[in-house]
Amino acid sequence: MPAPIHILNASSLSHDEVETIALTVQAIFGQKVTISRHKLDLKRAYDGSRQQYNSSALLAQLLAFHDASFHKLLALVDVDLFVPVLTFVYGEAQLDGVAAIVSVHRLNNGFYGVEENRSLFLERVTKEIVHELCHTFGLFHCRQFECVMRSSTYVEEIDLKKEVLCDECSTILYHKVQKFQSIAATG
Repeated sequence: MPAPIHILNASSLSHDEVETIALTVQAIFGQKVTISRHKLDLKRAYDGSRQQYNSSALLAQLLAFHDASFHKLLALVDVDLFVPVLTFVYGEAQLDGVAAIVSVHRLNNGFYGVEENRSLFLERVTKEIVHELCHTFGLFHCRQFECVMRSSTYVEEIDLKKEVLCDECSTILYHKVQKFQSIAATG
């Protein structure tokens, strides 16, 4: 049976760090998580006027990379991402789709000129991965203050969230995953 969730590590995070994150993702989604290392063609997504990378263009690359050995695909990258209507994004996902992307670029204290904190950095990365994967299962943003599905404009807002979903979002995710599993089992 294919792995439901695959994390494609195109970032500087070590395999051990991504494996630790994958365990949390596996526990939250109740789905098998696999990991591989792969480089994306970042040049195709680069916007020189912004000195950033278009996350939608990278999502298109992920969809081309997608195969039947996994159902959800999330890529981790080091570069600064944007969508045209926003200054930057931490990640982007296809709502109720296959692909998602998370950038670690703005999740590290070093970006803000603050003392490095690897534990906090990895916690932020985990929260953003869970957030974007939930979008691929069809979840929308939540208004609950500590829910991982709350939208975050600033890194401090990520810090205030938990790695898990509120009760309402958790129930929605449970039903979405059940539906996903039944479709995957028949398809």
